[in-house]
Amino acid sequence: MRYININLILVALFFVMAGLSSCKSNEPKYKNYLFTYFTGNSGDEEAIRYALSSDGYHYYALNGNEPIIDSKDISSTGGVRDPHILRGEDGKTFYMVVTDMVSANGWTSNRAMVLLKSSDLINWTSSVINIPKTFPEEFGDVVRVWAPQTIFDEKTNQYMIYWSMLGSEGPDIIYYAFANEDFTGLSTVPKQLFYSPTNSACIDGDIVFKDGKYNLFFKNESEGGGIRKAISDKLTEGYVQQEGFYDQTDEAVEGSGIFKLIDSEEYILMYDLYASGKYQFTKTDDLENFKVVDEEISMNFHPRHGTIIPITENETQTLINKWGSLENDAIVGITSENIKTRNVVIDGPGKSIYLPLKPSAELSNLDLKIELVPWADSYELSSNDFSSGFQTLTLTSGENTKTYQVKAALDNNPVLDGFYADPEVLYSHKTNKYYIYPTSDGFTGWSGTYFKTFSSDDLINWADEGVILDLKKDVEWADRNAWAPAAAEKKIDGDYKYFYYFTAAQKIGVAVSDNPQGPFVDSGKPLIDKRPEGINGGQEIDPDVFTDPISGKSYLYWGNGYMAAVELNEDMVSIKENTLKILTPDQTFREGTEVFYRNGIYYFLWSEDDTRSPNYRVRYATANSPMGPLNIPENNLILEKRPDDGIYGTGHNSVIKKIGSDEWFIVYHRFNRPKGITMGDAAGFNREVCIDSLEFNEDGSIQKVEPTISGIKPIER
Repeated sequence: MRYININLILVALFFVMAGLSSCKSNEPKYKNYLFTYFTGNSGDEEAIRYALSSDGYHYYALNGNEPIIDSKDISSTGGVRDPHILRGEDGKTFYMVVTDMVSANGWTSNRAMVLLKSSDLINWTSSVINIPKTFPEEFGDVVRVWAPQTIFDEKTNQYMIYWSMLGSEGPDIIYYAFANEDFTGLSTVPKQLFYSPTNSACIDGDIVFKDGKYNLFFKNESEGGGIRKAISDKLTEGYVQQEGFYDQTDEAVEGSGIFKLIDSEEYILMYDLYASGKYQFTKTDDLENFKVVDEEISMNFHPRHGTIIPITENETQTLINKWGSLENDAIVGITSENIKTRNVVIDGPGKSIYLPLKPSAELSNLDLKIELVPWADSYELSSNDFSSGFQTLTLTSGENTKTYQVKAALDNNPVLDGFYADPEVLYSHKTNKYYIYPTSDGFTGWSGTYFKTFSSDDLINWADEGVILDLKKDVEWADRNAWAPAAAEKKIDGDYKYFYYFTAAQKIGVAVSDNPQGPFVDSGKPLIDKRPEGINGGQEIDPDVFTDPISGKSYLYWGNGYMAAVELNEDMVSIKENTLKILTPDQTFREGTEVFYRNGIYYFLWSEDDTRSPNYRVRYATANSPMGPLNIPENNLILEKRPDDGIYGTGHNSVIKKIGSDEWFIVYHRFNRPKGITMGDAAGFNREVCIDSLEFNEDGSIQKVEPTISGIKPIER
């Protein structure tokens, strides 16, 4: 018989378990997420930025959304894009690769990528790899090197870098090469990793390994224009393109990136909806079926093509200690329903906050609902009563505090909640209400596809009446660029009819409704689809409709770069033959004609400069008839920017008078205040609608308008 020494077994088990426990405790415990990204195509937007998240869904920019590395210090062009970050196999070294590029130089202007290495996520060494110079025989004709990424190859124990390249002839192809040991260069000649079977361009590759397969997500650039996937059981070869697309949108996308949620079997696939300035997040557990989770996502910044990795609590604190302070945008937002949140002015250096309130707000009892970045502990407001003036707001983070002086005021500009532009205003005798018909804004490149309307009794409180015309659903001849509408009310056979003239795909259509709030039914074809004879440039956009109170005739005006006018037939949906006239006033005319009548004078207003320019502004002329000729006053500039109040880009207006009076108002758009002036070209498609008084001199000339923050007072019946 054999005897087992239980004590020895217990001792042995103790050391085994202790060893396992020790190994487990040495493994990094990931708690948070680091998002690396860039923000745009101008200035220092092409630079690496950081944001943090504790759950993978809610992200907060570090360093006030400013770059964490100066692009000029690491690149050959002065700008970098598409940052991809990877934790090394040792768990403590980080590798980042970026596109070395300034987009203003053109989309075939870059030849290099930048390789970066760090042990703390703060201090980075870098090397520029110019592909044509490094491999002149093989790749001397390369005209762009885009979106590099890094993955560890367990077979060779090397870091593999893969990216897309375009030679003198297309399409873009995804290549790979191995990095040298110190991650300062490439140790192998680039080889083709993936080539589209349909000969379409492939960019923005991202590889994730799951269930023994390498999944290569990429953008199909020239055929279909979406996110596709190829699969292989080997990292460096054999990728087979799968059927269909993996993005969950009809919008243009790029820059897909995928990461696994901490302590989960679920993955997030995100991609850049670059045409509309948004990011979309989708969730999957099998890399095949994806569900949009955008409603669960929040960010206090607008990223472009980036990547996300999990990080430890110690790494998180290191980043916060470096770039997360009360000095850098600690206030994420003020979400009170009584505040015009898009117009809050937070002046960090000046330690002041300005809160523009909605008309329904009560100054004496204002709940701010302040959202702070995660590294700010709390805030304290001296009082919720702002009726007597300033209050004090104190933020706390550990032992640090910061104090702001907070002022609140009832401001009526902007009058609509959200981004809207090119406002047309109309009074309906059927409903006895005013209506604003704007361009739905906030879409990069003016890419909106639907129109809404808003109604009001007093020109201050506006009710959202919803979508009245959707190009993708309601219009057969165009599905893009829903711009700059105009509207008219006319009594036909004893009933009021409403005619809606709109821009779509740089053509002008007309839709009809029995009610001012729609819905409107398209006529089925464009009303204006070509340039007038003799006009060689410009666009067929920005309609305006005017019914002459003297003759009862109606006229349509339009044009970008030229002002055209025609008489409409009585049906309001067709043009009277042989009535076309070109009325372009002078070289200041850009677009946005507005015609109205007062005391025997026909007024013609228009916008000068570009809607993306801070100097976008309004001029006017007069005439003795709706078809001109135009008389241009010597001082005809009536609306322009007001920098002292942070008001810029004031233009594309309409005009309305209070029914039964000679009190007039100008309805126009401006850049978002306060952020618009910092947004570059993007300010031109993040605009908001305002109303101010329009006054006249005794001789009928228009007085210069002062654009205001406070706006007008509610009008009374």
